[in-house]
Amino acid sequence: MFLAHRIGVISDTHGLLREEALAALRGSELILHAGDVGDQQILTRLGELAPVFAVRGNIDTAPWCNALPETQIIETESATIYMRHDAKQLDLNPAAAGFHIVVSGHSHKPERIERNGVLYLNPGSAGPRRFHLPISLARLNLSTRPWQIEFVDLTGGPRQERSSTAK
Repeated sequence: MFLAHRIGVISDTHGLLREEALAALRGSELILHAGDVGDQQILTRLGELAPVFAVRGNIDTAPWCNALPETQIIETESATIYMRHDAKQLDLNPAAAGFHIVVSGHSHKPERIERNGVLYLNPGSAGPRRFHLPISLARLNLSTRPWQIEFVDLTGGPRQERSSTAK
């Protein structure tokens, strides 16, 4: 179990780790990478900032990626987090399994949704720009309720949203 409250959430780097992403993740007590890493060095560099948990995404096919699990469960003192690259491939009911937060990537679209008392968080894509979607990551603060989510546009300023979860 981690005593982390400030969690950096990043996904879909596709082999590109921007300096703006590193700057935005500084101060994180834990970093979650929701897949499509693209380059093992990205996890090494993130690990210089904080402990890193990562899952394998659909582009993570190189031999080194075999070490990445398809799913991860991260327990903090405030929440139990389930991570999978593509939320549409969930093979369990997060609420019934006792998860408070589901972290995913894949869509490249930053999003927070609450369903059945579970917070679903997608930080968006921090890698190369695709379509007209923002380049972003998220910062999750579990120190107070409601939990706070800040989406950080890596090409501009932060956009903050507050989120409540099941009590």
